[in-house]
Amino acid sequence: MLAPTKSPLPYTVYRTSGWRAPDARAPEGWRRARRIALAAALLALIPALVSFVSTMTRPSNSSFFINAVEWMRENGARGLVNRVENYYYSLTAPSKGGPALRRLPGQRGALAAGSATRHAAVHYYVPAPIVPLTKGLPGEGVWHATFADGGSRPPVLITSFRPEPIEYPQVVVGVAWIDHTRTSVQLYPGSQEPAVSLADRGPEEVPASMRSRLVATFNSGFKLEDSGGGVALGGHTYAPMKDGLATILRYTDGRMDVISWTGGPDVPANVVYARQNLPLIVDNGKPNPNLNDGPQWGATLGNAALVWRSAVGVDRYGNLIYAAGPDQGLSSLATTMIHAGAVRAMELDINTYWTSFITYRFPGAGDPANLLASMDRSPLRYLSPDDRDFFAVYVR
Repeated sequence: MLAPTKSPLPYTVYRTSGWRAPDARAPEGWRRARRIALAAALLALIPALVSFVSTMTRPSNSSFFINAVEWMRENGARGLVNRVENYYYSLTAPSKGGPALRRLPGQRGALAAGSATRHAAVHYYVPAPIVPLTKGLPGEGVWHATFADGGSRPPVLITSFRPEPIEYPQVVVGVAWIDHTRTSVQLYPGSQEPAVSLADRGPEEVPASMRSRLVATFNSGFKLEDSGGGVALGGHTYAPMKDGLATILRYTDGRMDVISWTGGPDVPANVVYARQNLPLIVDNGKPNPNLNDGPQWGATLGNAALVWRSAVGVDRYGNLIYAAGPDQGLSSLATTMIHAGAVRAMELDINTYWTSFITYRFPGAGDPANLLASMDRSPLRYLSPDDRDFFAVYVR
């Protein structure tokens, strides 16, 4: 029975006998289950945390952000990272049209034009100037030597031009021509790529003993897990070669080539090294007819996003041609390579962080300069250990 009690309030309060407020706490069994679930979740995170810390503390010349993104790709978040990247590049894609350039950006590595670029004055092959696709700007497509001690036959020539002067009039690509008769090209592993088991990864930079002859360096291809391709170093195949993939390779006689591989999983005895990256983008001087089929051109961005892209190819005389620039789709990159004289070409790495072509004005890797001033990485990049494999060009 409820019993009235005195109260200072203007109404009567009744006190119940043996009544208690309900216990707001969860039952003991539920609380125990929650603790177990939380402990299990924390235990499950430990391997991921250890992996992340290990990745972020290993030797690397990449930024914290880049390493964190790469870790996410490799640990289950590849799809998310790819969607974010594609969204970012769709937002930052250049608008068509706009004001035309009045002059080309300077190329700091270029020496003054000399007789080596004038056909009438020489008795050996040098490439003709690249013909501008519209009314040319001063110096557009004109080759310049880069190495001061190259003599009358420069081992490396560079230039720049506008690959899409009507649609994207402010986009400029850089092009380099490497004389196969004056140079030798070496592929060096980086500290992380190619991701294969090597007994000795070497210096992961341009060896100090070789810098007296160094004239250029440039980036290699995608990570092997992204390209699905193979790699051979020192005549040994470390990742199986895949038929139908574009391959840059060096033979034991010193020749370089860019081909569509048809030799099976292992390189033959006459191949010193080989590096694969997706199918050819140019073959027989024509663009690959399948450039619009996205999936085979990389899991990250495919072929459509306008980003920094790089490529390497060969001209009809066996000389190497390298090109790189911003806001490039795969079709425009292929057109650029053809216009620069390539008969076969393959895409190399993409994105502003990975594309590098560096020239050296003096022996000893003196006065390094990027092919384009807008390239993101320092021209000192390959003079200290690098994460990715790369090519070094030496004068003979």
